[in-house]
Amino acid sequence: MIIDTHCHLDNKQYYEDIDEVIKRALEHGVKGFLIPGADYDDLPQAIKLAEKYDEVYFAVGTHPYDMEQYDERVLEKYVNHPKCIAIGECGLDYFRLPEDEAEKEYTKNKQKEVFRAQIEFAKKVNKPLIVHIREASNDSREILIEHNAKEVGGVLHCFNASEHLLPLAEHNFYFGIGGVLTFKNAKKLVEILPKIPKEKIIIETDGPYLTPHPHRGKRNEPFYTTFVADKISELLHMERQEVEDLTTNNAKTLFKQFSKII
Repeated sequence: MIIDTHCHLDNKQYYEDIDEVIKRALEHGVKGFLIPGADYDDLPQAIKLAEKYDEVYFAVGTHPYDMEQYDERVLEKYVNHPKCIAIGECGLDYFRLPEDEAEKEYTKNKQKEVFRAQIEFAKKVNKPLIVHIREASNDSREILIEHNAKEVGGVLHCFNASEHLLPLAEHNFYFGIGGVLTFKNAKKLVEILPKIPKEKIIIETDGPYLTPHPHRGKRNEPFYTTFVADKISELLHMERQEVEDLTTNNAKTLFKQFSKII
């Protein structure tokens, strides 16, 4: 059994065949799905899927690219839904900062402001965080520690395979491992994987993005977590079943509602 802890099943790329996508994943042993909150416009579809499938849960949050849309009232509207189990994806992403220095500084400060707000909101409602980190490891770590985010913990998604983030394992944070691990240029992630405490590793796709080898170039989907599990098994010298048991138990520890599934 595998749990896909980060898949945008509410994305328009899945609209035409979402039932087949979920069925295919279930047939290949993927028994749990978490849809992160990224775009408010997609929330109705996330809720619809979560209400239709016992195995599907969702989160509410604002991606750093959408910082200007952040509205805590939207989070409050959905956070008490029985299938809403996390806050995010929130975080910092400095990959596409404006070239103008003043605009760059504004963007970074605004992202930090919205990130801090979502950490505090997560603590208020006692739900774990889904944290997106790209080219912003130091600021992200500092903010998570400074705001005592370990109270709720969470998962670091898209975390640049940065050693600066490894200490967050001691602050109740898990590390989402996805298709990037199978890429030929994934040297950093391959090197850092053995340094992550095994009890802090969970599996994700980030579908429809970051499709693993050998399906690169195609739309990603939860079934492809099986290729991630294979690669973790190879790199950590573990049996494939061990990897499934480990990452599933870790996901259930962080997102306790998944314990209702088998």
